[in-house]
Amino acid sequence: MESNPMSTIEQSPVDAVIASRKSIRAYKKDPVPAGLIEHVLEMASRAPSATNMQPWKVYVLTGGALKRLTDAVCTAFNTEPEKHKPEYSYYPDPPFEPYISRRMKVGQDMYNLIGIAREDHAKRHQQQRRNFEFFGAPAGFIFTIDRKLPCVNFIDYGAFFENLMLSAKSHGLDTCLQAFWSDYHLIIREQLALPAEEMVLAGMAIGYADTEAPINRLVTDREPVFSFATFLDK
Repeated sequence: MESNPMSTIEQSPVDAVIASRKSIRAYKKDPVPAGLIEHVLEMASRAPSATNMQPWKVYVLTGGALKRLTDAVCTAFNTEPEKHKPEYSYYPDPPFEPYISRRMKVGQDMYNLIGIAREDHAKRHQQQRRNFEFFGAPAGFIFTIDRKLPCVNFIDYGAFFENLMLSAKSHGLDTCLQAFWSDYHLIIREQLALPAEEMVLAGMAIGYADTEAPINRLVTDREPVFSFATFLDK
């Protein structure tokens, strides 16, 4: 291909929201209005799903409910992390390229921004625990899915997540999608009284970004289009 056709395309308002979205890992304490949370969830629910099955279920946590869950999971993270494993695999085992290099780079870039050395295991543990505080966000989501549903419904959930994050961003909110919450599904199940058929898929922090926090300067790399897309015309 002789030229890049994308270079002549003007960015749309939707493009601008997509380009500005990133995972935020430090939040202001300002509460998010309940009506706004309901709105972004409504927009998320417009995501496509196989034969309109809409497999998503969301638990919205604020106030005391948020604190009870984060306290319980953080305690387990500090005292018995080896007892908690996710109900599904979200990393390849064993890891392989190019995925392991991408994971390692984003992790190292993040820790460099906040001044935590590779060998400083105590501070790394402390930062990892921030996942289970929803990074200080005033609201958090726990997402579940019926464990009897087939893998195609995970694709549906991906579209739901993206709608949710983009709608939030368009209203001045930021988010961080966290599969890590699935590790502590036993505690989440107890705290939220989840029925047995519901599998914990992920969590998400949502709130107003702390723009002064160094960790929020992290911008992850993206591969160029021609490294992952094959264009065929014959």
